[in-house]
Amino acid sequence: MHSDVLIIGSGIASLQLAKLISNDLNVIILTKSKIFHSNSNLAQGGIAATISVTDDFKKHGLDTIEAGRFHNNAEVVKRITKKAPELIHQLIEDGCAFDRDQNGNLQLGMEGAHSEKRIVHGGGDATGKRVVEFLGNSLGRNVTVVENFFVHELLQNHKKECIGVKGTYPNGKISCFFAAHTVVATGGCGQIYSLTSSEYTITGDGIALAYMTGAAVTDMEFMQFHPTLLSIDGKTVGLISEAVRGEGARLITEQGDFIMKNVHPYKDLAPRHIVSQTIYSYLKNGEKIYLDISCINDFQQRFPSITKMCIENGIDLSEKRIPVAPGSHFLMGGIEADLMGRTNINGLYAIGEAACTGFHGANRLASNSLLEGLFMGNQLAQFINRAVYKPSSYFIKEKEVLNDDKPIMLPNANEIKERMMDNVGIVREENSLRKHLEWLENYDIPNLLSINLSYMSPSDKEKVFMLIISWLITKSALARTESRGGHFREDYPKEKEKWLKRKIIHKKEEAGKDEYNQIAKTT
Repeated sequence: MHSDVLIIGSGIASLQLAKLISNDLNVIILTKSKIFHSNSNLAQGGIAATISVTDDFKKHGLDTIEAGRFHNNAEVVKRITKKAPELIHQLIEDGCAFDRDQNGNLQLGMEGAHSEKRIVHGGGDATGKRVVEFLGNSLGRNVTVVENFFVHELLQNHKKECIGVKGTYPNGKISCFFAAHTVVATGGCGQIYSLTSSEYTITGDGIALAYMTGAAVTDMEFMQFHPTLLSIDGKTVGLISEAVRGEGARLITEQGDFIMKNVHPYKDLAPRHIVSQTIYSYLKNGEKIYLDISCINDFQQRFPSITKMCIENGIDLSEKRIPVAPGSHFLMGGIEADLMGRTNINGLYAIGEAACTGFHGANRLASNSLLEGLFMGNQLAQFINRAVYKPSSYFIKEKEVLNDDKPIMLPNANEIKERMMDNVGIVREENSLRKHLEWLENYDIPNLLSINLSYMSPSDKEKVFMLIISWLITKSALARTESRGGHFREDYPKEKEKWLKRKIIHKKEEAGKDEYNQIAKTT
């Protein structure tokens, strides 16, 4: 099947792009499950934008760079934060409703590492759901959505231009989709960790596929661990939005001691990596941590989704405290892309969490993810609407399969998750990183980069992608001998000047091996 634009994934970046593409162009959205099953749909907090008269985009930009530990691309930060209010007002004009006060003004929430109240939200704590459903229900007749289609290969022609994808339906039928513009909008890779806030489908597929095709992948060591996931019997079952702490909730021990009191000037609203590491240090010593919500009088009205989740998991909210633990939440790295979503491969684009534009730096500022998705969807739509690019040929260059006669060994998915959490999680150090890298490489990563996935089961395909993503993160974490943002090395606990602005970029060589360079960038 042919189209002008092919989008893999159905989160906020994908749907914004599809909505804004010209009606003269045919668009196909391919999604691994259902259209509204995405991390964007789960996003509770809101969208950061400088709406208040006391705020401005420069303050927003400074907060973004501070949270990102100065690893951000400053020009990218400026452009996105400056555009934020316009993106919000455009959604409102199109009919998307956000929460307002009694005077009809937009309610603005406060979240960690923000210096002003600037979080626009909808449905209390259901902002992502509201915006995603609004965009999804606003798609034009030129947009076709194909659900339950598992993309397992990006197709290229003899010039190595991306010309579409190959994938599988639940009944095992294999199909190819061709397009002039192929967009990876598959989200991050939270499900490679045992503790995560991510939707069950988020296993890093798009990033792995792009890397396997020759796209540059960068900043993979920077994984954000959200401090407060609902913790039940040692497992995390959902996200407790940072907006709860923004409304005054505080992190306490079983005895009621406030754990962030002397840790950071922002206390419970410190940047996420600091709060996560603090909670982790208590959990490691066998202490339970709770969110004290006693100061939020209208908790059930302000946070209806969180209230429902807590009740469903047996939490008695009359006790005014919620058990929490940190878990993987957002990948700052991904497929290297410019502000039009373009990658180093002609015809291939990346937007949303699957992409790395330099906006988030080493640690994403709260509520900047939905903002980036809206911005990148808007930018790429404008670019494609005026583009004249066409691939030189739709003739598929057959993949050269290496070591195809070797038996394929794959571990249990839960083992990958547990090992990643233990060895490449919130706190890292050289010995465990090396040990984990050796374990990963026992599964012959170069061979996995080149095998034909077509006839594998969906679960085995996911394991392949999980192994490749885990390998890239582990190699990056081992190479960066400092701590910065979401990357914390116990053996190198401080930031180092020589690592400022240095990026670890991975790119697959022809032979299937990985070549990465540490390069200095001034931004």
